[in-house]
Amino acid sequence: MAESANRTDQVIVCYAPTMITTNGIWQGDNPLDYSLPLFILQLTLVVVTTRILVFALKPLRQPRVISEILGGIILGPSVLGRSKHFANKIFPLRSVLVLETIANVGLLYFLFLVGVEMDITLIKRMGKKAVVIAIVGMILPFLIGAFLAFALHEKSEFVRLGTFVLFLGVALSVTSFSVLARILAELKLLNSEIGRLALSSALINDMCAWILLAVAVALASKEATSLASLWVILSSVVFVAFCVYVVRPIISWIIQRTPEGESVSEVYICLILTGVMISAFITDALGTHSVFGAFVFGLVIPNGPFGVTLIERMDDFFTGLFLPLFFAISGLKTDISSVNDVSTWAILVVVVVLASAGKVAGTLLATLYYKIPFDEGLTLGLLMNAKGVIEMIVINVGKDQKVLNDEAFALMVIIATVMTSVISPIITTIYKPAKKFAPYNRRTIQQAKSDGEFRVLVCVHTPKNVPTIINLLEASHPTKKSPICTYVLHLVELTGRSSAMLVVHSGQPAANRTQAQSNHIIHAFENFQHNIGFISINPLTAISPYSTMHEDICQVAEDKRAALIIIPFHKQLTVDGGMEAANPALRTINQNVLANAPCSVGILVDRGLTGSTRLSLNQIEHHITMLFFGGPDDREALAYALRTSEHPGVNLTVLRFTPQEADTTWLGQSGREILTVATENDREKEMDAEFISQFRERTSGDPSIIYKEKFVNNGEETVAAVRSIDAIHDLFIVGRGEGQTSPLIAGLTDWSECPELGAIGDLLASTDFAATCSVLVVQQYVGAEVFGEAAAAGTPDSPNNQPFDLVRRTSPQGPTQP
Repeated sequence: MAESANRTDQVIVCYAPTMITTNGIWQGDNPLDYSLPLFILQLTLVVVTTRILVFALKPLRQPRVISEILGGIILGPSVLGRSKHFANKIFPLRSVLVLETIANVGLLYFLFLVGVEMDITLIKRMGKKAVVIAIVGMILPFLIGAFLAFALHEKSEFVRLGTFVLFLGVALSVTSFSVLARILAELKLLNSEIGRLALSSALINDMCAWILLAVAVALASKEATSLASLWVILSSVVFVAFCVYVVRPIISWIIQRTPEGESVSEVYICLILTGVMISAFITDALGTHSVFGAFVFGLVIPNGPFGVTLIERMDDFFTGLFLPLFFAISGLKTDISSVNDVSTWAILVVVVVLASAGKVAGTLLATLYYKIPFDEGLTLGLLMNAKGVIEMIVINVGKDQKVLNDEAFALMVIIATVMTSVISPIITTIYKPAKKFAPYNRRTIQQAKSDGEFRVLVCVHTPKNVPTIINLLEASHPTKKSPICTYVLHLVELTGRSSAMLVVHSGQPAANRTQAQSNHIIHAFENFQHNIGFISINPLTAISPYSTMHEDICQVAEDKRAALIIIPFHKQLTVDGGMEAANPALRTINQNVLANAPCSVGILVDRGLTGSTRLSLNQIEHHITMLFFGGPDDREALAYALRTSEHPGVNLTVLRFTPQEADTTWLGQSGREILTVATENDREKEMDAEFISQFRERTSGDPSIIYKEKFVNNGEETVAAVRSIDAIHDLFIVGRGEGQTSPLIAGLTDWSECPELGAIGDLLASTDFAATCSVLVVQQYVGAEVFGEAAAAGTPDSPNNQPFDLVRRTSPQGPTQP
C-alpha cells in the first residue's frame, strides 16, 4: 500500500505487489496465478503448437500462416478451450489484456517489416498490367463479400449495413503480400515472370485493402458522424503524405551518413524502432488502426542495406515469437461451435467456392486481355487467393468494433484458412513450371558458335571470388566476333527474411537495392566491363537459403540461356598456401548444381590468376595447361581451353594421357566405322580421337599452343606425371570425368577428398600438389547433344565456323535429349 501522508488531501492507491511475479512454489504460490509466469507459459504453448503444426503440414506444402491460424484455433474454445479447466487455468479472462497487448505490439513490428520488405518499384517494372489484374481481381470477391453481408445481416443485429459490407468485402478480396511471397518461394516461382507479376499485383491489392480498411474503421464507430469520418480519412491522408515527403527524406539522409560497407549505427536503429511506435500511436489517435501507421512507416524505408539490416535484426524475433501470438488471440476468439446452423454452413461453403472462383475468374479475365497463357492466368488467380495477416487484422478489427459477432467472426476465420490452404496443393498439381522452360540448343561450350555470343553465368559468394573470376573471363577472350554475355549472380544466404528473392541490378539504383558487399562486387565487374571491350555484365543477387540456392542458380542459367555456369570451390586459399573450407554449405550447393544444372558447369578452385595485370591486354600473360584423359567432360574442358588459346597473351599446353600400349592409328581404320558392334568405350575413344584430331588441325602452326602426349599405364604413373608438370602454369583446366572408368585414373577416386572435382581435379586442388595454381574443373551438360551446324550442313569450312564437328554426350542408357 502506498500512502501520501504529508498532504491534507490524502490519496490512497491499493495494488498487489506480487501480481507480476511469484515468490516460488516452495512458499505455496501457484505460478499460474501471476501474470509473468502465466504469459511465459501461454507464449510457450503457442510457439510449440505452431511449430509442431508447421512440421506436420510441411509435406502438404502449407504456408506457415495456416499452422499459426490452426494453432490458435486448437488452443481456443473450439478444441482445447472446450475444457473449462484448461481455459480457466491457461487462458483466463484476466490474462487476455496482457496477451492482446503483447500480440498487437508484435503485429505492429511485423507489419512494419512487411512494409520495409515491399518494393514499390515492382509496380513500376510490371506497369499497368499489375494494376489492372489487381483491381479486376478484387471486384468479384468484393461483390461476393457484399452478398455474404446481406445474408448474415438479416440474421443478426449489426451496425450500419454499409460498414458491414465494407468489412466483409475487404476481407474476401484482399491478398496477403507476405503470405504470397512465402508461397511463391516454396513453389520456386518467386523469380519467375508469373511470380513477379503476382507480387506486384498483391502489392497493389494490399494498398487498396489498407485504404478500404481505414475507411471501414472510420465508419465503424456507432457514434461516428459523417463529418467525423471525413476528418479521420483526411487526417490519415495527411499522415501518409508526411511520411512520404518528410520522414522518407530524413531516413535517406541517415542512410547517406552511413559509410558504405559499415554497419548501421545502433542510434539510428533505435530511432526507427521508436518511429514505428510513434506512427502507430498517431494513426490510432486519428481513428484508423495502429497497424496502418506501422505499415506506412515501413513502406517509406528505402530499399537497401538499411532495410536489410532492420529485417535481419527483427524478423526472427517478431515473426517467430510474437506473430503466432496474434493468431492465437484470433483462435481464442474463434468458436466454431457458434456456427451451429445448417444454413450458415451452407452459406460458408458457397462463399468459399464463389470467393475463390471470383478471384480466379477476375484475374483470369485480366490475364487473357493481356494475352497471358491460360494456365499461367489460372495459376495467378489461385495465388491471389492467399489470405493471412491482413485479412485477420480486418476481421479482428471488425470484431473489436462490434461489426462482426461470434458467428460471423468464426466464419471469416474458416474462410481465410480454407482459401489459403488449398492454394499450394492445387498449383503444384496443375502448374508445372519445368514445362514452361523454352528449350535452347547452346547448353555447352562446344555448342557455342565461335562467331556468336558466349553466355556465362558467374556465381560469387564474397568479394574474394571476384579477381580470379574476372581474370578467367578476360582469358576467355571476348571479341567483336564472339562477345561474352556474363550474368554475375551474387549469392546471399537468406537470414531473417520472410521470403527468398532475386534482385536485378540495373544502372545506378543497384547500390540502393542490396547489401554493401554486393556493391563492391558489382562495381568491380562494372570496372572490368569498362576496361575490356566486347563483354557485357548483368549483375543479379539471389537471396535464398543454402538448401535451395542451387535452384536459383539453375533457374537463372535456364532463363538466361547460359552455356556455362562458373561456381567457386568451397575451399579458399590460406596465408600459408593451404586450402580451408570457407563454409561447408557451399560444397552442398556445388554438388546440387552439378546434379541439376541445365548447361555445362565449371568449378573454380581459386589460387589466384595474375590479377595485377588483368586490365591491359598487352600485359596479360597466362600459362594454361589442359589435362586430357578422354570422355565428354574432358572434351568440354578442351573446348574451353581452345577458346582461351585465342587470346594473344595466353600460352596453352594440352597434355593428353594415353596408355602406353594404345594403338594411336586405329582412328583411320575403316573397320571402326561399324558402330553396331562398337562398345560404349569404343565410341567414346572414337569421339576423343576425332576431337583431338580437329583440335590439332585447327591449332597447327600456332606457337602459343603446345600439344604433348604422355604415356602412362595406371593411376600411380598418372599422379607422377601430373606432379612433374612445370610450376610456370597459373591455371589447370580439367574435365570432371564423372563415371569415367579409365585405367589411367584407377584407384585415384578411392582417395578423393572432394569427389565433385573428379579424380584429377581433386589431385590438383589438394594441398599435396606442389604447384599453387588455380584449377577449373569442367562438367559437360548431362544429356547434351552437340552437333556442329556447319558440318551438319555439309560445308567444307566447318573447322573455321564451328569449334568441332561432332561431339555427343551419352549416358549408359544412351543419349538424352536436352
